[in-house]
Amino acid sequence: SVEFLGVDDDDEEEDVKLPGNVNPKGKKGAGLKGTTKKIRAGGEAYFIVTVRDNGCGMAHDAIPDLLGRVLSGSKYGVRQTRGKFGLGAKMALIWSKKSTGVPIRIKTSHVKGVRSGGGGGSLVTEEGERKIGPKVSSCVLDIDIYKNCPRIIEHEQQSNTEKWIGTEMQVLVAGNWTTYKSRVVQYLQQLAIITPYARLGMDYSNRSDEKKGMTLRFERRSEQMPAQAREVKHHPTSVNNLLVQQLLERTSNKSLIKFLTGDLSGITPTAAKKLIQKLGSSFDGDMSPDELDDKQTTRLVQLLRSSDSLFKSPDGGCLSPLGEYNLNLGIQKVVEPEIIATARDKPGAYDGHPFIVEAAVSLGGKDAKEGITVVRFANRIPLLFEGGADVATRVANSKIKWSTYKIDHKKDRIGVFVSIVSTKVPFKGTGKEYIGDDITEIQLSVKRALQSCCQQLRAHLAKRNALRDVKERKSRLLKYIPDVSRSLFGILEGMRKRKLEEEEGVGRRASPRKRVAGQSPAKRLKMSEREKTTIMNNISQGKLTVDTIKERLIEAVEVTANAAIGDNEDEDGGKSKSKNDDSQRQPLYIVPIYDDPKQIQHVIQHPLFDFFPMNV
Repeated sequence: SVEFLGVDDDDEEEDVKLPGNVNPKGKKGAGLKGTTKKIRAGGEAYFIVTVRDNGCGMAHDAIPDLLGRVLSGSKYGVRQTRGKFGLGAKMALIWSKKSTGVPIRIKTSHVKGVRSGGGGGSLVTEEGERKIGPKVSSCVLDIDIYKNCPRIIEHEQQSNTEKWIGTEMQVLVAGNWTTYKSRVVQYLQQLAIITPYARLGMDYSNRSDEKKGMTLRFERRSEQMPAQAREVKHHPTSVNNLLVQQLLERTSNKSLIKFLTGDLSGITPTAAKKLIQKLGSSFDGDMSPDELDDKQTTRLVQLLRSSDSLFKSPDGGCLSPLGEYNLNLGIQKVVEPEIIATARDKPGAYDGHPFIVEAAVSLGGKDAKEGITVVRFANRIPLLFEGGADVATRVANSKIKWSTYKIDHKKDRIGVFVSIVSTKVPFKGTGKEYIGDDITEIQLSVKRALQSCCQQLRAHLAKRNALRDVKERKSRLLKYIPDVSRSLFGILEGMRKRKLEEEEGVGRRASPRKRVAGQSPAKRLKMSEREKTTIMNNISQGKLTVDTIKERLIEAVEVTANAAIGDNEDEDGGKSKSKNDDSQRQPLYIVPIYDDPKQIQHVIQHPLFDFFPMNV
């Protein structure tokens, strides 16, 4: 939830009372309660941001270090992690520290034996009941940004009498809601697409004007959660000098050959022996990893990165993609398209890191715009900014020939959704907001996934376009029916008058343009004399008029259009209720041995043929 503390959206200054001991310059001090400061709307204002989940919580003693210390370091392995810089809790604390100086508040209930991020344990008992932590921890926490250590203001535990679950964090920050409101809503919408198994909600309240409050809710659509990502050891082609030095220092293996097979992935004992032979005489399989100097380490790294053919490819089984089923449900929940197709490309690898690309292409939607709209995800996190340089945008706009798949990329409302998961997403720029198209493996994988989606849509779109053409032709014909009706009636009226003149003996020579072998238009009309006389009488009696011709032409156009539509699906995906035309069915035999096919039972019927089994 987001609570606005005072600045209005109007372009005028007003007094804002800051709660607690807030100093707008980001410093703390005594005697600042009730401080009043003039702030111009459209600039920074103050907000209380509260985030709550229903997860496993945090252990009481670990809260200060988890949130009040910024950690960095290498890992023994790699794993697909959620987010670009982590979960963002420390960034929120630092943001609060910088903008208002107010510490953050944490409330959490920890379930013992359960760890987030795939660490093990379950939040549900064998009986299907939700586990609840026995204690609720409350903490008010600040951070010493110079010493990089937490400063605990309040840290206590109470009994969980209310059976409270999850974690709640509250920060007071300065920001600009008017400018970034659309981005917040867009992020939550895209987050609902990529997490259809979660229930998301946001409440915004304005203390100065309750009418400006808003609420967003995205209900759970799927009960299937993706499997947890697994941590794997580094692939030989992904290492560098620093990483290998750290692995050599921390390894528990006593020989170089065991280090290669045990601390790195994809190296078999046979491949390790071949690698040591290529390294030269200064290397031995039984030598200790501690004996390698800097030059030998550099030589080892160079050979590891250049000997890709010796090793197994990185395993994509350690990744945790969303899945086509969940992606489909997420898009249907938020976008509500007319039609959607999803695809997942085979796992690939670049620089020793596995990746999987999932894609979806949708047409239509409640808020969809004409043209191509690209929605991007990296490790199941939405990417909002710098989309023009992203590999998904560039492939969708320049590498896919939409007309081949019966899609008009300028008029149709096309939604392109691309999700890339990897142990190392190749972000570009310090903001990590887009994935460059310079990595050929990822670019080709995105292209294949989008082409697979388009191929699924082609059959449906061919029918849709055919039906659209029928409706457009019908519309054009109906447009000209009034003019055609008046012209036809004028011709028939002229023919009637000429016939009356002929019967009365008053001859009038036809114009040379209409003269054909001395025949009048009435004689050239391909109908019997009886039919001609009937038409002339109907005109004389007023039964055949411009309106009647117009009604008959409209009826003929309707019949022709309905016949063209037939049993095809309409644009909304439904089927017409017209019956199959048995006159188009033709008997089909493997061996025509029956005299009377109608006497045979178990006939397989199809709209275009009847299949009769052989008499065996």
